[in-house]
Amino acid sequence: MATNRTFTMIKPDGVENGHIGGILNMITEGGFKIVSLKLTQLTVADAQGFYAVHAARPFFGELVEFMTRGPIVAAILEKDNAVEDFRTLIGATNPADAAEGTIRKKYATSIGENAVHGSDSDENAAIEGAFHFAGREQF
Repeated sequence: MATNRTFTMIKPDGVENGHIGGILNMITEGGFKIVSLKLTQLTVADAQGFYAVHAARPFFGELVEFMTRGPIVAAILEKDNAVEDFRTLIGATNPADAAEGTIRKKYATSIGENAVHGSDSDENAAIEGAFHFAGREQF
């Protein structure tokens, strides 16, 4: 059964390009309630830990460098069927393949700089939310 919470982060490119407000607006217009939100900066160790599943991949170093180059906005979102609905809202990883009306179609510039992260499963949503937010920060 699907849970009603998911994790997202506006990546450094989305923050740098001034899209925090636009992305958050699309999220709330998509029916999601923002239950936790913060602007933060990942350290190299943070990024390596968060993306550990990709550690053996050739792009890992570039990913860590990208994710630590500037601040991110981390958020926990709530809605029925949150993970699946949010994956639909953000669109395909490659913005060229993303559907019209999706966050990545509007704000991403490339596969690597795709503006936003969204959890890919209920299990990962819980893990990723706990990675970025202490228990007292999750409402």
